[in-house]
Amino acid sequence: MKTARTRIRKDQAALLVVDIQPDFFPGGALPVARANEILPPLRKLMNSRSFHVIVAAQDWHPRGHISFASSHRGRKPLETIDLYGHEQTLWPDHCVQGTPGAELHRGLPWEKATTIIRKATDSATDSYSAFRNNWNSRGNRPPTGLSGYLKDRGVDEVFLCGLALDFCVRWSAEDALQEDFRTFVIWDLCRSIDPSSDAAVRSDLVRRGAKIISTRSLLPS
Repeated sequence: MKTARTRIRKDQAALLVVDIQPDFFPGGALPVARANEILPPLRKLMNSRSFHVIVAAQDWHPRGHISFASSHRGRKPLETIDLYGHEQTLWPDHCVQGTPGAELHRGLPWEKATTIIRKATDSATDSYSAFRNNWNSRGNRPPTGLSGYLKDRGVDEVFLCGLALDFCVRWSAEDALQEDFRTFVIWDLCRSIDPSSDAAVRSDLVRRGAKIISTRSLLPS
C-alpha cells in the first residue's frame, strides 16, 4: 500500500531531533533498546533539505544532578521520588556535561542543525522537554527559549523524533502543542525506554492533537 505523503511547508517547519547522544545508545549509561535503528533514516532526512530549520536538543547535566539516583542516598535508578510536588524518576548518571556520552552522536550530520538547545543544565531541576524545564522549587516550568526561537523564524509546525519517546520526545511534543505549533511525531524515528508504553503514549499524543507520521511519508522511496 502506498504511503500518503506528508507535506512539509519548508519555510514554516522545523525538525526537532531530541537527545541523540551516545549515553542513550548501546553501551551508554542509559541505553534505549534499538536506538541504533533510527540513525540511517534520520541521517537521510537531515540531509534531504526538507527543513530550513533543524534543532538539536541535548541533555546536558551538571555532575550531581538532582535527577540522578546517585544524588539520593539509598536510591536506585528508575525509582521515583516526589520532587517539588511532582513525580521524578531517578536515573543513572548520564549525559554529564563535557563527557563523551553527552556529545551529539557522531553518526549524524549536525552541521545541518541551525541551533542546539541544551537542557537539564540546572542541577536542581530536570528537563525532559526541549521547550520547558520540569517543575522547579517555585512551582513553575521555565522555558528554554526554543519556542521564541522558532516563532521568530516563522515556524508554526514542528516535526519531532529521537530519544526517548516515552519521556523527552513525549514531553517536547506536548509542549509544542501547548505553544500552538502543529505537531508531528515521526514514529519510526523514535524509541522508548519502556516500549510497552508505546500504545498509551501514541493514544495520548493523538488525543492532544499531535499527528503520528512515518519517515516514508516524508521521504517516499
